[in-house]
Amino acid sequence: MSDGSVTSVEALKRAASAEALKHVESGMLLGLGTGSTMAHFLELLADRLSGGELADIVGVPTSERTAQACRGLGIPLSSLAETPRLDLAIDGADEVDPSLDLIKGLGGALLREKMVVQAAASFIVIADERKLVRRLGERSPLPVEVVPFGWQSHVGVLEGLGARPVLRESAPGEAYRTDNGNLILDAHFADGIQDPAGLERTLSLRAGVVDTGLFLDMARLAVIATSTGTRMMERP
Repeated sequence: MSDGSVTSVEALKRAASAEALKHVESGMLLGLGTGSTMAHFLELLADRLSGGELADIVGVPTSERTAQACRGLGIPLSSLAETPRLDLAIDGADEVDPSLDLIKGLGGALLREKMVVQAAASFIVIADERKLVRRLGERSPLPVEVVPFGWQSHVGVLEGLGARPVLRESAPGEAYRTDNGNLILDAHFADGIQDPAGLERTLSLRAGVVDTGLFLDMARLAVIATSTGTRMMERP
C-alpha cells in the first residue's frame, strides 16, 4: 500500500465493503459484524435498502455498537434467539492468514461474533491488505475472553503457552468489559502462533476461558482491498 494515510485506509475498507455487498441478496438473514470496516459496510447496506436495490433484509448484530449503528441507519434487526439460522455472516478481521484462518476480537465482540458466524450458512470476511499475515499472531495479539472471577489464574497458563498476556483496559487502571460483562486478556506471541488449532483446543478446555479470537476453518471467502484493487481469497 503506497499511501498509509487515514483517508487511503478508510477508502480501502469501503472498497472491500462494497465488493462484499455484492454477495447480499434481498430476503437474506445477515449476521452483521463489529468494527471500523463493518461501519462502512453498514452504511452501504443502508444506502441499498433506502434506494430499493435490496429489500427484506434482517440483520443480527454481533455487538451493542453494531445494533445502535443499525438502528440509526434504519437496518431491520433481529436477535440470534429469534433468528437462529442465518444465510450469511459478514465481518472484518484483525488478521487473515493464507488459509483464511483469522484473529478477531480487537473490537471486543469476539464471543458474539463467533456465535453469529456459527449460525450462518456462509461467512465472508472483509479487510484491507494490512491484515494479511503469513502466521496468525504476527501483528495482533490474540484476544482471550475470560470471566472476571479469578482471571489472574489464566496469566501464568498463557505465559506457559508462549504468550505475554495483558489485561485490556478501557482507561488507565480500568479493565475493559465486553458486552457480556467479561474481561479480555490480549495474548501477544512474539513469533506468532505456532499451532493455532492446538492452542484453541487447550484454551477451550480451561474453565473460566469463555472464548478466543481464533476463527479457524470458518471463513469461505475474504474480500481484500489493496492499493491496486480488490481481490478475492477463497479457502484452499
